[in-house]
Amino acid sequence: IEDKEEEEDEDEDELLQRHSGDDWEVSGLSSFWSHRKLPPRMVGHTWQLAYSMSHHGASLKSLYRKLSDTDSPVVIVIKDALDEIFGAFLSDPLRPSETFYGTGETFLFMLHPRFKCFKWTGENSFFIKGDLDCFAIGGGSGHFGLWVDGNLYLGRSSPCYTFNNCCLSETDDFRVMELEVWKFS
Repeated sequence: IEDKEEEEDEDEDELLQRHSGDDWEVSGLSSFWSHRKLPPRMVGHTWQLAYSMSHHGASLKSLYRKLSDTDSPVVIVIKDALDEIFGAFLSDPLRPSETFYGTGETFLFMLHPRFKCFKWTGENSFFIKGDLDCFAIGGGSGHFGLWVDGNLYLGRSSPCYTFNNCCLSETDDFRVMELEVWKFS
C-alpha cells in the first residue's frame, strides 16, 4: 500500500511540474483525478473552467454569478501564498444558502506539495455553506475544513468532523493567491 501511495505522489508531482508561473490551471490533472478520486458518475466528463480569480476578479459575488447556471458538481482549487495547492470537490455548485447542503460525495484534498484526499466520515452533513461574505466546506465544533472570505483574500483550514481532515495549508490561516472553480460538462 505504501508503494502505491508513493507512486501516486510521484505521478502528482510530475503533473504539477508541467505548470509554471501564472499558468497553474489544473486541466492537466484531469486524467489523474478521473481515475483515482472522483465519484464514478463524474469519470469521463470534461472539465471546464467556470471561474478564475485572475481572470474574473477576486469577488465571491462574481464566483456565485459564474456558477448560477451550473447544476454539475464543481472542483475548487486554491493556491496560497506558500505555493501550496488544495481545495474541494463539491457535489453541488457553490451558492448562497441558509443551511449546509450537498452530499457525501463532497471531499477535501491537498494537491501540492503532497496529495491527500479527505472523504466524508458520516459524522455529520456539514458539506457546503455559502454566505454573501464567505463560504465554508465541512464543519463541526465551530471549525470548518475550508473557509474563504468574501473578497477571496483570506482563508482558514482546520480539522473538522465532516472529513476528519488535517489543516490543508501549512498554517491554519492562509492568503489566497489564486482560486479556480471547475465544472463538469
